[in-house]
Amino acid sequence: MWKWSTKILVVYAIAAASCGKPGNDVVFNDMLPPVFPDYCDVTIPAGIAPLNFIVSNSEKSEVIIKGRTGSIIIRSGKNVRIPQGKWRRLLENNIGEDLTVTVTALTDKKWTRYRSFKISVKSDPIDPYVAYRLIAPGYEAYSSMGIYQRELSSFRQKPVITNRLVRGTCMNCHSFSSGNPGRMLFHLRGDVSGTILLNEGKITKLNTKTSSTISNCIYPFWHPSGDYIAFSVNNISQVFHSVRDKRIEVFDSRSDIVIYDVRNNKLFTSSLLSSEDSFETFPAFSPDGKSLVFCSARKVDQPTGYDKAKYSLCLISFDAASGRLGDRIDTLVSSGETGRSISFPRISPDGKQLVFTLSDYGNFPIWHSDADLYSLDLSTNRFRNIEEINSLESDSYHSWSSNSRWMIFSSRRTDGLYTRPFIAYCSSDGTFSKPFMLPLKDPGLYSESLFSYNVPEFVTGEISKDTRSLLKAIASKAKDVNFEIKAR
Repeated sequence: MWKWSTKILVVYAIAAASCGKPGNDVVFNDMLPPVFPDYCDVTIPAGIAPLNFIVSNSEKSEVIIKGRTGSIIIRSGKNVRIPQGKWRRLLENNIGEDLTVTVTALTDKKWTRYRSFKISVKSDPIDPYVAYRLIAPGYEAYSSMGIYQRELSSFRQKPVITNRLVRGTCMNCHSFSSGNPGRMLFHLRGDVSGTILLNEGKITKLNTKTSSTISNCIYPFWHPSGDYIAFSVNNISQVFHSVRDKRIEVFDSRSDIVIYDVRNNKLFTSSLLSSEDSFETFPAFSPDGKSLVFCSARKVDQPTGYDKAKYSLCLISFDAASGRLGDRIDTLVSSGETGRSISFPRISPDGKQLVFTLSDYGNFPIWHSDADLYSLDLSTNRFRNIEEINSLESDSYHSWSSNSRWMIFSSRRTDGLYTRPFIAYCSSDGTFSKPFMLPLKDPGLYSESLFSYNVPEFVTGEISKDTRSLLKAIASKAKDVNFEIKAR
């Protein structure tokens, strides 16, 4: 009887050791653990939410996160959720240090301990919020969508505006004045179309289409003073491919650049930015407000010449005091030099570098798997492929944090279909660290969700709004803007 009891106890102990938590029979594997999202050897700010992840193909897991001061042990299934309070304290106590993460996983009743990886915690702060549009698939009808804000130190996501509140409406092109949540705009298309301008508590609905411009204003970028907003006006079309590896092309058949004078409700441009022989688009002011960068391509016949449109990176001076544009255009990076096409130019707030998207052709790189991010050193005028953050799929829209140390960008690297937000640290010498995917409370939602994250933008605080006043402004008649072409 005693022998049988002893055998039962031994078997129970072995079962407990092999299934409850790792024991002495752990097998060591020198490979990095199969975690999703891939947080191995990333660099993060101290103010980021827990990097929850899934240990793929596992039944149970043990994760030890250890810093110079303190540690966390999580025993769970394959879904690893790090306690927020413990995570926050661990980061605060290890700023400027590396965390070591060791993952041990149970698969087929065998425990495997993978090679440990590092998470570097930087002292450089990150802006506390990001804003993005969540949009479901759809090419013609306005599918479910909305503009949301996300607090980076937690998993709190709140809607700014959705088409559940405004039925049958598309909302896009949200933009902020140097990340200021009090100065924001977005566009509406549909029965209540217009540009919604939120300016320090005042909400105005604008009709930006005039008899002298191609279209309503799109692709906004604020002047650092908040007194001007640069836009492009475009005739945009889309066509569908019949070949297997391509889905859709979006292109311009006409496009110009205009600037909106916020105080005087006036649009203006220059003949240099509204040429009949060129497509001008994607304007962005420099951090000092003294120049405007944009993309320009020689006019081609559309849609037959869709893959011949290749955009260069250009610059024109701007005087905010008089509201006057310069009398010449300088080409910073020529499509003749790259043989490819530039879009989404964004200068870092410290004025040291300009990051742009480079793709084979056109100006809608979200659909191009060849699209990568490039950096232009503004002191040397040399540009390079940011290989350390690019992927085999489309890496496109990007936004700088207010201190120039962090960049958030859209990428389709996880599946080639949906855009997801990634954040990368940028050191003072202009090099980037491995990017990390925006953490979710349940990381499995990235695989389950049919929504893409579009136009991720850093915001320096929470967007506070009066929903009733916002809906009232949306329902109101849009205010017409005036237009003029200024002489050179």
